[in-house]
Amino acid sequence: MTITFTDAAGSIPETEGTVVVLVAGNSTLSGAAKDANESMGGALQRALDAKSFKAKHGDTMSFPFPGGMKAEKLILAGLGKDTQKPTDARILGGRIGAALGKLDKPGATVFADDLDAALVAELASGIKLRRYAFNRYKTGKGADTLGKGGVTVATAEKEAAATGFIDADALAEGTFFTRDLVSEPANILYPATFAERLEALSEHGVEVTVMGERELEEIGMGSLLCVGLGSQHESKVVVMKWNGAEDANAKPFCAVGKGVTFDTGGISIKPAGGMEEMTMDMGGAGVVSGLMKTVAMRKAKANVIGIVGLVENMPDGKATRPGDIVTSLSGKTIEVINTDAEGRLVLADLLTYAQREFKPAATVNLATLTGAIIVALGNYNAGLFSNSDDLSNQLADAADTEGEGIWRLPLSKDYDDLIKSSLADMKNVGGRAAGSITAAQFLQRFVDDSPWAHIDIAGVTLMKEAKPLHPKGASGWGVATLNRLVRDNFEPKGTT
Repeated sequence: MTITFTDAAGSIPETEGTVVVLVAGNSTLSGAAKDANESMGGALQRALDAKSFKAKHGDTMSFPFPGGMKAEKLILAGLGKDTQKPTDARILGGRIGAALGKLDKPGATVFADDLDAALVAELASGIKLRRYAFNRYKTGKGADTLGKGGVTVATAEKEAAATGFIDADALAEGTFFTRDLVSEPANILYPATFAERLEALSEHGVEVTVMGERELEEIGMGSLLCVGLGSQHESKVVVMKWNGAEDANAKPFCAVGKGVTFDTGGISIKPAGGMEEMTMDMGGAGVVSGLMKTVAMRKAKANVIGIVGLVENMPDGKATRPGDIVTSLSGKTIEVINTDAEGRLVLADLLTYAQREFKPAATVNLATLTGAIIVALGNYNAGLFSNSDDLSNQLADAADTEGEGIWRLPLSKDYDDLIKSSLADMKNVGGRAAGSITAAQFLQRFVDDSPWAHIDIAGVTLMKEAKPLHPKGASGWGVATLNRLVRDNFEPKGTT
């Protein structure tokens, strides 16, 4: 869907397609809304006076074939009493995007009165983020749920709004990349095809390196490789580099993602019910991939490295068994108690590799790691674990700025006893108690003293209900937060 900006959308009565006007929380009509009300013989004011539309933030109300206008539909959108924060404008845009429904040509015109250029850009971003659909495998009527129409945003600050939208559009495109990856079925997206999609990021200036099993064996990634032994698909590790800092030698920010393209649990096989959703078990790698597309498209002035481990966890005669002991890249040995706790085995080697090869200023790994995090936080917040208060606070601030929920949970040596092994340096699970914490404790053993954070996104990656900024399904949670983290903490101050 295309979004364009104009400072001359034409008069309200003559505007075709769908028209959207904004109404302040005090129910006073002004600008485009006032003009529309006059064209409609006072119908909008009557709706406000009757409290049919209260103009609360994000409220919408539709009028089909409004009298006195060429438009096929008019939508009122409530500003509320105070729409001043970027997230407010973005969410309002998302509400508008949902209210537009199937949008055929000539599309929609949003009259963005009363908002400055920065907020108009965020409004447009919200519209685009909400108007996403993964219909690639639908045919017939279900193949086109959004229509072919675009959105024009009318604003007195056209040039400034369009400039502000450039970075917002990069974020939307990166988020869509993540959503597409998470939504793909496992017969289409497996390690090799996933890697091919990441290689395409070179078109945006990302340096992409793909390593196969022979190279990973030579390096010594025994922990990661043990996960894919039961699969017909070769495991891969993909390293993506964006070198945007003025100082080419500046320490990079490193994002690491678990990319299990399908997870049956291996020999510790999962119940059949719900197993089809395990195509989303590569959500962490999806977020890292989306981040790399975003920073490249907006030409971020930072060095950013994304590393993803792409594997498939299947049962087979060659598959890793419960009780097997593997040697990780770090040299530490792991007793595999449960082959369904495979994501941490992948991340263990990736974290070691990231720190040895790149010595990053900070490392954040993401994974749909534990069902326990859903029990703890539901589908509203990702779980955050960190060895650094500074990095943890930076992530919390970034998530808050972008409107993505995150909540920090503890790390403590007290939990280490739960993953002690009598046969190896550690075991990969610690039982039901504190399952998300023991998973984080496991990962911390493969981290040096540099700032590190683990984000468990199991509860926020695939949503059963639509939200203001995404439809039902893949959310793309995390691309915005990590992009904000990079912008605010790893780029020169004053970067816009």
